[in-house]
Amino acid sequence: MNRAGGPGPAPLSVQALTLQVGGRTLLDALSQRFEPGELWCVAGPNGAGKSTLLMTLAGLRVPTRGSVAFDGVPLTQWPVHRLARHRAWMTQQLHDTFSATALDTVLLARYPHLSGWGWERDVDRAAAYDALAAVGLAGFAARDVLSLSGGERQRVALAAAFCQDVPLLLLDEPLAHLDLHHQIDAVTLLAEWVGAAPRTVVFSCHDLTLARRFATHALLIDGRGRAWAGPVREVLTPTLASHAFGYPLVLLRDGAHEALIPALAPARGDEPVVLNGRDDEDPW
Repeated sequence: MNRAGGPGPAPLSVQALTLQVGGRTLLDALSQRFEPGELWCVAGPNGAGKSTLLMTLAGLRVPTRGSVAFDGVPLTQWPVHRLARHRAWMTQQLHDTFSATALDTVLLARYPHLSGWGWERDVDRAAAYDALAAVGLAGFAARDVLSLSGGERQRVALAAAFCQDVPLLLLDEPLAHLDLHHQIDAVTLLAEWVGAAPRTVVFSCHDLTLARRFATHALLIDGRGRAWAGPVREVLTPTLASHAFGYPLVLLRDGAHEALIPALAPARGDEPVVLNGRDDEDPW
């Protein structure tokens, strides 16, 4: 994978961002900066608005209120072709309607960097091969994407995001369809990618334990307008996560290892959730 880093640092920021869908307020007046060197996990229950938020950050959806800026410039003022050279978007839903090799699929991500007649150069093909190798698919360049398993196809999509060689990656559930081994490989790769150059990654994820282990920051949303943002271990706590997901979670520790997992049974009635012997964290 090309680790030289394309364009320079380009912080992402949102100001008073409000997202509404079908009369529901998913996010209410969020203001936050996402700086180079940060690996952000967006977490929350199904339907909370994780995909909606990521699409808005990518400039693919207009916010209800508020604004999104990239490198200090509102997304609405960025020409599409220029924005594509600075941010990459990996969607949650992948639809392959015709045959194509894994290499050609990854090469599509180089389109924003092409000029003239749009023919790929040697540097573009090298970047695509490097990206496939980075996700463990070096021998899959000639494979038809229609013949791949769900996990293999997901890794091709991740390779395409890396191949675009931009300072900002926005990834909607990049760990979906991956087995545990490849989930670890993927988040390790994201952490290394952020650390190799002034880059930022924002990705959604349902595995809170992996997020606490690898992410630097977390944005936890409950789908009712509330959001908590900050360093991952300050946000993905048992109390905050329990309130967001509507189910009690506990943090288990074994030496240097830890896991944030569901409790055996939800709390009864209206009693406060007490986790790890503490009930003094105020999620509001």
